[in-house]
Amino acid sequence: MAIKLGVFSAQPYEEKAISAEADDTLEIQYFPVALNTKTVSLCDNLDVICVFVNDDVNADVIAKLAESGVYHIALRCAGYNNVDLDAAKRLGVAVSHVPAYGPEAVAEHAVALMLTLNRKMHKAYNRVKDGNFNLNGLLGFNMAGKTVGIIGTGHIGRATARILMGFGCHVLCVDPYPDKLLQKSGARYTDLDTLLSQSDIISLHCPLNKDSYHLINDETINKMKNGVMLINTSRGGLTDTHALINGLKSHKIGYLGLDVYEMESELFFKDHSCEIIQDDIFERLATFHNVLITGHQGFFTQEALSQISSTTLSNISAWHNDEATTNSFLVLPPKAVPS
Repeated sequence: MAIKLGVFSAQPYEEKAISAEADDTLEIQYFPVALNTKTVSLCDNLDVICVFVNDDVNADVIAKLAESGVYHIALRCAGYNNVDLDAAKRLGVAVSHVPAYGPEAVAEHAVALMLTLNRKMHKAYNRVKDGNFNLNGLLGFNMAGKTVGIIGTGHIGRATARILMGFGCHVLCVDPYPDKLLQKSGARYTDLDTLLSQSDIISLHCPLNKDSYHLINDETINKMKNGVMLINTSRGGLTDTHALINGLKSHKIGYLGLDVYEMESELFFKDHSCEIIQDDIFERLATFHNVLITGHQGFFTQEALSQISSTTLSNISAWHNDEATTNSFLVLPPKAVPS
């Protein structure tokens, strides 16, 4: 019997990628809407659901999933802050994720934000399109010799550090589990206060949890160098948006590059070009000339999308066939899977 899979927050490009990797053991339904308490009723008669970063898989949703017979929540991303793992474990629902999907995709996007902000490529492009070749206001700095702080040296943080060392940057790292190969390559692990005070550029690559929520706040921003460049391609909740605005207004933050945003679930992955955006905080953030925001596209390469789809479907197959390991599974309930 085919596994009935429901894919939420499904975009056309994801449907294409997932369908290309799927076989006849799956019966897939694609839902463009996010999974939350209002849409969980769509999961009736499903065996497995597949969710993304802005689906809200809270305890109430998981209770209704379990009641409907859903036995596996497959995340097609690395982060899992939007899933109540305790509730899943209590109710016997498996949870898997994609711990690594070509970390270079996000790492390269983080560096692209750095280079674009530094050399003001976005402004130069628009000027030249208008026939304006004046260089005033486009002055940048050499990356070589600058100190870059990497907060979190998992797969993506390590890839980012390696790229930056190739530019000739001095790399400082903060992570509870130092990577020996990265250290041998020249990166230096230190404490958070030292990284904040010594870095010309700071890039966030850590997971979002209760300890890292609003890691970047008024207090930590005040410890940074004046005119620091701050990059976040990880999770929006790592930064207090009000504090970012304060830092920009005081000139403590000289450059800000974001691929994520605290309240992005109401904005990202949708076309609002013909609407009035109601998020005043986001709109204020977007007014600064030294802020560059992209819509959570760091993962968005052909290679990464293919790897995400492949790993997600492999996780579903492994759990269904009782071959699951802890490599990709966050919750492994002891009960058997229906066959």
